[in-house]
Amino acid sequence: MTATEHVFDLVIVGSGIAGQTAATTAAEAGLSVVLLEKTDTLGGSSAMSGGWFAFSGTEEQSAAGVEDSAELFLRDLLEVGEYLNDRALLQTYLDNQEQTYRWLKAHGVEFREVEISSGQSARRSHNSVIKEVLATLHRDFTAAGGETRLEHRAVRLVRDGVGTVTGVGAQTPNGERLFTGRGGVVLASGGFSRGTDLLKTFAPEQLAAIPYGGKGNTGDGLKMAWKLGAGMADMSFVSGTYGSHPDTGEEFHELLTAYYMGAIIVNRAGKRFVDESQDYKTLGRVVLGQPEGLGFEIFDARVRAQSHRGVPLKDIDTLEEIGHVYEAGSIEELAEVAGIDPAGLAETVARYNTAIAGQGEDEVGRTALCNGVGELTPISEAPFYAYPAKSLMTTTYCGITISPRGAVVDIDGEIIEGLYAVGEVTGGFHGAAYMTGTSLGKGAVFGRLVALDAAGRRGATVDRVPARQHP
Repeated sequence: MTATEHVFDLVIVGSGIAGQTAATTAAEAGLSVVLLEKTDTLGGSSAMSGGWFAFSGTEEQSAAGVEDSAELFLRDLLEVGEYLNDRALLQTYLDNQEQTYRWLKAHGVEFREVEISSGQSARRSHNSVIKEVLATLHRDFTAAGGETRLEHRAVRLVRDGVGTVTGVGAQTPNGERLFTGRGGVVLASGGFSRGTDLLKTFAPEQLAAIPYGGKGNTGDGLKMAWKLGAGMADMSFVSGTYGSHPDTGEEFHELLTAYYMGAIIVNRAGKRFVDESQDYKTLGRVVLGQPEGLGFEIFDARVRAQSHRGVPLKDIDTLEEIGHVYEAGSIEELAEVAGIDPAGLAETVARYNTAIAGQGEDEVGRTALCNGVGELTPISEAPFYAYPAKSLMTTTYCGITISPRGAVVDIDGEIIEGLYAVGEVTGGFHGAAYMTGTSLGKGAVFGRLVALDAAGRRGATVDRVPARQHP
């Protein structure tokens, strides 16, 4: 039986920040757009994230006295990615970040804090209440005439006689339906943090990490594009993110990076095993080699005082309230209650403090708080704290190869006509590791770009695409 056909200008698969940005931009450009979401709720992994966007040259940075530039941003991206990134994608991001930042703010997005984090040498992570961001964009998408279909799982890409992608076959509660996109199909279906089969193929060691991410993130979009010959990039660099309690649930984004505020990381023997200033993807990879895949973030009252309630990555208050943080009046007592070897931890902390005082070399070569920035402080002010943490498989940051305009590129470097991909389903941008804020950031930047490209192909006046204004 032939599936019922629904025709739109643009079909978008996935409702995280990448898909939602593309959908809202395209609808406001006057296109008829349908947003297909596999699950029964919108947002995907984006809704479970910490809400950080990486931008440089912003009003928030200026107000906070932060010195940053696109040049420094590029250098950091290349260094954290070990120069394996696709530079054309990085440059596209940098060239379009300001427009995207202003578009988000025109849609009512507020950035409540600017912080330094993984892979950054300047404070450029802009924090948002991500669920509110997604809800606002979806409201504006709907107001502009966009249509949403929940519980619609895209299962196959449809092509015409010359190979152009023209639509998507989707499994729905009422059987299969065909959604045709006259201006193309956008894959914004996320990665495969929940895709056991793909993890077994590309990163079997990561099966030891705590599974997280959107329930629909099983790699559907990647598989559909792969079947058409799409290229793949960064598949060997899949890693979880270090900093989540073993009992981490899905109620809120539990990820603590006290190590960027002055903590050290030790194993059950109380020994350090990694330079804590590195990006948290590298830390996530290394911690898997420790007993139980476990590392304890050890810090004192000086770091504890830096907690910011409600702000992901540094909300020690909430973690303490739910019983995930140990506290004690001495290092030895802390070790006892946390299940760490007391003598080992005492010796490690003493050696760390001695190195900071300039009386020896740091045993793991650490010289800064985060990515070469920030002065180390001793762990000496009681009370003392321990946060047991593992690697959290939040996102995979690899996948389909794309052009700088978001068009899918096949294994021979040729464009697959009619097919776009944005967000976590794509590869090439990050290289070997990930900088905080660039996942939501690239989802928004490239989401807008593919929508504008599709709008241009459909004859819309893309240089005057309206951004809905909010007070």
